[in-house]
Amino acid sequence: MKKAVVTVLGLDKVGITAKLCAVLADTNINILDISQTIVGGYFNMIMVVDIANMKDTFVATAEKLQAVGEEMGLEIKIQHTDIFDAMHRI
Repeated sequence: MKKAVVTVLGLDKVGITAKLCAVLADTNINILDISQTIVGGYFNMIMVVDIANMKDTFVATAEKLQAVGEEMGLEIKIQHTDIFDAMHRI
């Protein structure tokens, strides 16, 4: 299993989870864990996903997610877990 972390941040609106999950499903990425909150109208989501069987390259997937983010006014990023872990280690 190869894991990645998907993060989403922006103003809350209808359809964020649906659009994001549609892109992941189309790319054959499985969601392993998901957490989302809305604080003061701001939507925040973090997902741990399995990218072992994804159809596209990592870069192509990141670009698709970024395009959804731009369309919806959100910041969407995907990172390999080792990079994410290194960035958030104290």
